[in-house]
Amino acid sequence: MKKRNYEFKLTRVREVGESCPIDTPEKAYQYWQATITKADWYCEAKEHLVVLLLNARHNIEGFNLVSIGTINESLAHPREILAPVICGAAYGFILMHNHPSGDPSPSQADRQLTRRIKDGADLLGVKLLDHVISGKTSQDHESYFSFREMGLL
Repeated sequence: MKKRNYEFKLTRVREVGESCPIDTPEKAYQYWQATITKADWYCEAKEHLVVLLLNARHNIEGFNLVSIGTINESLAHPREILAPVICGAAYGFILMHNHPSGDPSPSQADRQLTRRIKDGADLLGVKLLDHVISGKTSQDHESYFSFREMGLL
């Protein structure tokens, strides 16, 4: 019996807006609010893990939904996070997820995942620019946690 092999290609799904520089966690959070939370698949009662793909000038090239979890966790393996970064030929990426509880403080699992992704990205020669956790926004306050801002990256 012959084993078959296949040809693969990366395909863009749809336009999601103009490319813009994402060079601060605030801009990443604003992109999350303007784009990710408006997607048909988004449910604010569940965690969503998304990778933002960036070029060398930190302009966003696109994003990839890695997983939709439950009310308090979203599971992902480093290969699922890093695959779109490599396939998209990204210079770097920002890992993002939300906390439906509203509190953007990282859990121990968030910290461990960030360390594993950082190690994998370093090995592959791509830049993990930040891991931003989105919380609930009030009228006068943006709620997010940035691993880079807090010196954890």
